[in-house]
This record gives sequence, structure tokens and C-alpha cells, in this order.
Amino acid sequence: MFIVRRLAQLPLLLLAIYTLTFTLAWIAPGNPFDGAEGRRPSPEAQAAMRAQYRLDDPVGFYFDYLGKASGISWVLGKAPRPFDLGPSLKNRDWSVNEIIADGAPVSITIGLAAILLALGIGLCAGVVGALRPGSAADAGTQLLAVIGISVPSFVTGAVLLIVFAAKLQWVPIGGWQGFRSLILPALALSLPFAAYVARLVRSSMLEQMSADYMRTARAKGLNRRQAAVGHALKNAFLPVLSYLGPATAFAVTGSFVVEKVFAVPGIGQHFVDAVLSKDITLLMGVVLVFSTVVILMNLLVDVLYAWIDPRIQSGSS
Repeated sequence: MFIVRRLAQLPLLLLAIYTLTFTLAWIAPGNPFDGAEGRRPSPEAQAAMRAQYRLDDPVGFYFDYLGKASGISWVLGKAPRPFDLGPSLKNRDWSVNEIIADGAPVSITIGLAAILLALGIGLCAGVVGALRPGSAADAGTQLLAVIGISVPSFVTGAVLLIVFAAKLQWVPIGGWQGFRSLILPALALSLPFAAYVARLVRSSMLEQMSADYMRTARAKGLNRRQAAVGHALKNAFLPVLSYLGPATAFAVTGSFVVEKVFAVPGIGQHFVDAVLSKDITLLMGVVLVFSTVVILMNLLVDVLYAWIDPRIQSGSS
């Protein structure tokens, strides 16, 4: 029932996001029909294109685009295919579905790789700090966490690009050439998340280490490290799991700046261009796709949270 209720909320959340995005995109300044160097078609041609794409009818555009994007128009036999996000107003030879299908896998790959790196780095740093509070290792991990939180990803990315790509030439300097092109963007994007995970794990571990069940575990013959990793870490991971939902969503959808630094052909460049040129169909299509990813990731985290701590599920049913 818990999962069913959350899935039932998905269409309502997406409708609210769609409405808000449409409103902001519609009132934003800009002209999607501008050509190179700001050249525009004649007023007559612009009027014809506005009529063709229903840009002169906000209410009609709202419901027409909603029906095609949601698949309702396809079910009713009014659209040739489901989940049609329309043509790009700026990239005339591409549909929004084609642009997203081409770039989204790259953005999602970078985001998920960044989260996996953040988990690995953050868990190791947090456990080390909790096992030796006040030590040099603890101070070092906390210092690195502060640096990771404070320095923006695009600054970290530029430094990594200069050192490892331009100077050492260990990885490609830009573009997308498989795994080697993934390393630096994922690392640059992961560091702020790794810093938060490290701080969460350290504070939660210190709290769990003083719990009664830990004293029982030590009394059974386990040393401090065995008791911490075998018992305390699972409970200490719950706050991290809560953080992973929005963190994963932000990593997947927030890699646009990192993509720009490393010249990665993700969806970020198209999204930025859509905002600047008021390509309303591309803008709304990207927002809807990534909003769906965000909501589903949060749902997955809630399910995992209930699996780790069954009291969550029983309390919500």
C-alpha cells in the first residue's frame, strides 16, 4: 500500500510541475524563431509558425502538449505515438524526444557514477573519522569535507581538467569517449556529495557507538571496528539513505555545468540553450523527464528506507 500510494501521487506531482514550468516558460522573454546573429523571419512567417505550434493560444497549447506528453492523446487516437514531447522550436530538424534520447543517457550516467563515488568516498571517510574521533585522520577527513562542500563543482572540474587531462594527459580533454571520459566529470560532481555523506556517517556513527546494543556487541567479544562496521554502520546509514534521494536527483539533473566544463554531450547544453532561446517544447520536455527521474529516485529511496527499517513501512500503512 505504501508503494501504491506513492505511485498514485506521481501523476499529480508531474501535473503540478508541468503547470508551473509552462507558466514560467510562457511568460519568460525571448523568441524561439530567432536565427543566427539574432535574425528573425518576417512578421508574416512568425505569425504562421506561431499558429502552427499554437504559440498564440496558451490554453490550447497547454492542453494539447499535456495530452501528447502524457500519452492521453495517443490513447484517444489523436496522436501517432505516446509520450510525444513535440518538435524543438530551435532545432528544427530534431524532435524533443530525439534530443533527450541522445543526451539524457550521458547525463544520467555521469550523475549515477558521481553518487556511487560519493558513497564510496563518504562512507570510508565517515567511518574513519568515527572510529578515531579527534585524531589526525579525523581532522583530515573533516577538512576535506569542508573543502568538498565549499568548492563548486565547476571549479573542481576545471582543476581536474588542467591537471589530469591537459598536463598529465591521463584522460581525454573533452568529449565523450567511453569510460575514460566519465572519470573526471563524475569525480568533480561527486565531491560535494561525498563531503555531506562523510559528515552524516561520522555524526551518526558516533551516536550509534554509544548505544546500548553496541556495548552488548563488545561484551560478546567483538572489537571496536568489528562492532562499528557490523552493527553501527547499518543504523548510521539511515540518514545517508534519506539524503541519497534528493542527492541522486540533483546529481542526475545538476550535471549540466560539469558537462559544460568537460564538453560532454549530455542534455545540459540543450537545456541551457532552450532557456535562453525560449524553446518551450524542449524546455518542458527536459523538465518533465528529469522530474520523473527525481520522483522515482525518491520513491526508490523510501522503499529502501522501509526495507532497512521496517518500522517506517508499518507506521505508514
